[in-house]
Amino acid sequence: MAATKITVNNNGSLRVEGDFEIVDKEGNPYDLGGRTVVSLCRCGKSANKPFCDGSHKGHFEHEAIAFALPPKKTV
Repeated sequence: MAATKITVNNNGSLRVEGDFEIVDKEGNPYDLGGRTVVSLCRCGKSANKPFCDGSHKGHFEHEAIAFALPPKKTV
């Protein structure tokens, strides 16, 4: 099992669990306050981006069903 698990929730966030670090575009880490589970916003409505605050409820629909990506392109 991987050290980090990301779950794509139906109609909602990305739940991140395990041993992970989240950094901004400059590489500065967010202070997660010791959390080992966070939810990341997918809808863009959160006032607490990149973290989910539940603002998506009733405004975001996505059925999370796993699928295979196409083969990687080779250069």
